[in-house]
Amino acid sequence: MAKRGKRYRQAAELVATATEQAGGALPLDQAAQLVKMTGRAKFEESVDIDIRLGVDPRHADQMVRGSVALPHGTGKTVRVLVLTNEGKQAEAEAAGADMVGLDEYVDKIQNEGFTDFDVLIASPDVMPQVGRLGRVLGPRGLMPNPKSGTVTNDLAEAVEAVKAGRIDFRVDKAGIIHTSIGNVSFSDDQIRDNADAFLKEIVRLRPAAAKGLYVKSVTLSTTMGPPVPVERAAAVSATR
Repeated sequence: MAKRGKRYRQAAELVATATEQAGGALPLDQAAQLVKMTGRAKFEESVDIDIRLGVDPRHADQMVRGSVALPHGTGKTVRVLVLTNEGKQAEAEAAGADMVGLDEYVDKIQNEGFTDFDVLIASPDVMPQVGRLGRVLGPRGLMPNPKSGTVTNDLAEAVEAVKAGRIDFRVDKAGIIHTSIGNVSFSDDQIRDNADAFLKEIVRLRPAAAKGLYVKSVTLSTTMGPPVPVERAAAVSATR
């Protein structure tokens, strides 16, 4: 096992002490406060959430994916590429898209492996062309999808939502959802609110085919910090 650095060990001791005093995982508000304290890197770390679900993503009826607008955004600048025909390109540009076009970007992605963007939004009429890019975009989680709101005729609304803090998510093959919900410069309340909004959406999307315990564990962590366990009750209360 690789040796942990001093900053990580100090942060891990904070988490160990807090969980020992609490007798286990922490309430969401306390976890949000503690995770900020574990951000000790020399750069501004992101705050991530990991949720282990009781689903088997190999079965289509147990897939969990979607999007959610975080109340305080992610704290990151999101680079948006919009693929659409000329008639809608001005609309996308006016809404704040960083890159807008069609043929030139399709060729660049297909032939050069271009993926220098965070979100790809496409209008439905160009999906036959975009569909050919699945081999490049799929493994990177960049393929647009109607369920996540990235295949739409309302390009302006989609671009504005992404820029304002809407994030897309999808459970991985191990049954875990991992995403960033802010950074360490956020206040405790902002981290708590974003985590709460995310948990609400995950619980709302519970597949009917998922049996038994749905939310198995929840943790918060910074980019370089140890995981802070969150009470599963936070996911239950998020629906109320």
